[in-house]
Amino acid sequence: MSDFDVIVVGGGNAAFAAAVSAKEHGAKRVVVLEKAPKAQRGGNTHFSGAIFRHYFNDVKELDRFVPDAEEKYPGFHTGCEAYTKEDFRADLMRVTNGRSDPELATILIDESYDTLCWVQEKGRMKFELAHSVMGVRVNGKVKWPKGALVRTVHEGVGLSKTWFETAEAMGIEIRYDTSAMRLTQGETGRVNGVVARGPDGIATLNAKAVVLAAGGFETNPAWRRLYLGDPWDHAKVRGSNFNYGDGLKMAMDIGAMPWGHWGGCHATPINAEAPDYGRRDLTDKTNRLSYTYGVMINMEGKRWVDEGADFNSYTYAKYGGQILKQPGSLIYQIFDSKVLEMLEPRYSTTVPFKSDTLEGLVKQLKVNHEQAIATLYDYNAAAGHGKFDPIALDGLHTQGIEPAKTNWAQKLDKPPYVAYPVTGGITFTFGGLKITKDAQVVSSDWKPMPGLYTCGEMVGGLFHYNYPLGTGLMSGAVFGRIAGRSAARA
Repeated sequence: MSDFDVIVVGGGNAAFAAAVSAKEHGAKRVVVLEKAPKAQRGGNTHFSGAIFRHYFNDVKELDRFVPDAEEKYPGFHTGCEAYTKEDFRADLMRVTNGRSDPELATILIDESYDTLCWVQEKGRMKFELAHSVMGVRVNGKVKWPKGALVRTVHEGVGLSKTWFETAEAMGIEIRYDTSAMRLTQGETGRVNGVVARGPDGIATLNAKAVVLAAGGFETNPAWRRLYLGDPWDHAKVRGSNFNYGDGLKMAMDIGAMPWGHWGGCHATPINAEAPDYGRRDLTDKTNRLSYTYGVMINMEGKRWVDEGADFNSYTYAKYGGQILKQPGSLIYQIFDSKVLEMLEPRYSTTVPFKSDTLEGLVKQLKVNHEQAIATLYDYNAAAGHGKFDPIALDGLHTQGIEPAKTNWAQKLDKPPYVAYPVTGGITFTFGGLKITKDAQVVSSDWKPMPGLYTCGEMVGGLFHYNYPLGTGLMSGAVFGRIAGRSAARA
């Protein structure tokens, strides 16, 4: 007799979506194996901004999640655009250079709204508008760009805590300090359990099905160097320090097919003085994503990227990697006083360099001072062609410099000026496993592997080069829900 109906390996959003779904669909004995001790539980979910990207055809469809939105932010209903399935697909395909797995992308998009309703009902989540990330304050009023707008209350801390509470209330067992080491198989090849190391030693846990939701390999410097290359082994890790690729290795050890962009990852511009691993009290507050309203220069004193190529929610996950590859993995984001009101509140967690002149500001930075001043003067001479609109691709651009800035290119001309030191922090890796539409893992002979399912960061093929903000958690919930249902029915 099996010890469990379903074993879920992992302790984040995707893992609990799978565990709750399995229980909902008839699995009586469900256990979650959380590698971390209780005080460090929750994987990357705890550190997330907890934004869920989903389609909605009318802004009033958000009222079920944020019924007080219009009261808190007058004009929200009239000032917010719908975000259709077509919009979602266009954004996903644009930022992944058309490489997102079409079948998985369709499932993700089509199931996104209904899954968030399920997360609200079955997961018992409470939501709010992501005002500190997506809201842009202009003349005292908050304006909203098109796209992902909803997050859980208390962000990743609230999301993680609520999943644990919901699972416990449903009778799902949670084992902390328990590392899954390898998968077991019967004579037919069906996955039928996990060998795990817990507080009492090594034991074999038998099950009718296993769901792997153990995250990517972003914490593993050897794998980062192997798959992502130099200098990723020196990258700061934004989130959990437990994601070493254990689940990926266990699956591939028994023949699972690697899939997707193993040379790609989600990497974010973060405070250059951030710790090597995510701090649970800071969670995602080290992010520095308002670069669209200023300029970025490296230690050579040069700009190297179009800061206004798109909304930051579609560029930040790749710009973090570009920043890491700059000399010294250090750059500075420079703003003038016209835009300080618009910077994300997360900037307030550090004190910037500040001066009434650009020359005085540059002298405080670890850059080639002469080149930096020339770069900023050249930018000012080239900027200002168009009209500024912080919540639209406004076409306010530079002329005659490379790289150009194609949107939000205001001159830096209102003192005081500030500069924030920034590096690149890795969040999660894109390489994963191939799965079916039922979240069943596929082997390297292109056949589904009986008894084995996966979800979350371990799903390969969705993200290539980049990803749209809020899509990772949505993917975890969508495919976690599917994986749990499939495992219970198996």
